Amino acid sequence: MSNPSVSKPLKLGIAGLGTVGGGVVRLLQANANAVTHKAGRPIEIVAISAKSKAKDRGIDLSHIQWVDDPMDLVSNPKIDVVVELIGGANGIAYDLVCAALKAHKGVVTANKALIALHGDELAKLAEEKNVPLLFEAAVAGGIPVIKTIKEALTPDRLKRIGGILNGTCNYILTAMAKTGCAFNDILKETQELGYAEADPSTDIDGFDAAHKLAILASLGFGHTIHFKDVFVEGIRGINPDDLHYAKELGYTIKLIGIAQQHQDNRIELRVHPALLPCDTPLARVDGVTNAVFTEGEFSGRLMLEGAGAGEGPTSTAVSADIIDIARGSTIPMWGTDWKELTPATVVSRNEFVKAYYIRLMVQDKPGVVADIATILKEHNVSLRSLLQHGATNDTDDTPIVPIILVTHKTKEESLLRALQAIQKLPVITEKHIMLRIEEA
Repeated sequence: MSNPSVSKPLKLGIAGLGTVGGGVVRLLQANANAVTHKAGRPIEIVAISAKSKAKDRGIDLSHIQWVDDPMDLVSNPKIDVVVELIGGANGIAYDLVCAALKAHKGVVTANKALIALHGDELAKLAEEKNVPLLFEAAVAGGIPVIKTIKEALTPDRLKRIGGILNGTCNYILTAMAKTGCAFNDILKETQELGYAEADPSTDIDGFDAAHKLAILASLGFGHTIHFKDVFVEGIRGINPDDLHYAKELGYTIKLIGIAQQHQDNRIELRVHPALLPCDTPLARVDGVTNAVFTEGEFSGRLMLEGAGAGEGPTSTAVSADIIDIARGSTIPMWGTDWKELTPATVVSRNEFVKAYYIRLMVQDKPGVVADIATILKEHNVSLRSLLQHGATNDTDDTPIVPIILVTHKTKEESLLRALQAIQKLPVITEKHIMLRIEEA
């Protein structure tokens, strides 16, 4: 390693001074000496850009040039690396990253939506301009999953990648399971605690996790994979009863993302709530914590767990990427040359083969269970177990009861057709709930 005292500094331009951007400045200032020695040369913030110059962020910005237009960071000849922490898949974030790469400047970003939607294009551009584009903080905050897949696991052939990729959903489901409170009540609490945005749809509808899964699959499988390829279901339909019944069956419910490479090289990509056996490591990941696992032919199963968001973990991941560039990292964006990537062939939802949890609300009349069983049999769906609880209404002449079905593994297309027929029965009082069971 070269002597840091005589090495040329790596000079940064930072766009965005929110939680993560402010954290990066704070970390690089507080740990300047250690960062210099680990990077092999000083790292200097030359210029910054954000919405408000007057806002007090609790950090010393007096010696750093302020620019109102983030694009001025690209035209500044003193800047070697642009750190994009604005967010958003398009608009100024996209324009800034493209312009920086075209100007032969390295880029570090924490922008998962940008990478998930435009990663193929950006990887090609970075390779053409022979500059690094690093994004460790885009997936699971401070968990070093990108480096693990791109570096430590690069000799192996990965078969599955996934985990709990969204802390907001994990907190909501954990709190619902512990308190028995309704989804909307826990969501409000989550917003008050700052774990969810005022508009939480990106999180609770599964899109945030889908962005991350698309990135992990591209890295792990050597294919160009896009956000639109991911099957996505959120957690709005889960209620405390489902969590209670799942526990009775020996499961807990988590929002998970799974990418799986089949033997024919087709890729299965799905984000959805699932029942996990309570004794599995992933089921025990609670609160805002994230966890990512990989399964490789030689490496076996690995799991990384930690904070998936927040100033400290995410700014650490961003700063680690900056240090990698200072050291001269030349690893391609997706871990392999862009020209070697091939388009993914994606498995459709109808081809998923899983065991399923189904909750039906029915009028308690003779023959109901038999009618349901007959329809399932007609569609080649085999039942593993059935739970029936007491009535949910005490006043009506015809009681309404929940029936909980657990199937053996079956093709999703067959189950969907069966449920469509069951839903037409006159005894069904509301739309069914169907959740997949993930045994490992």
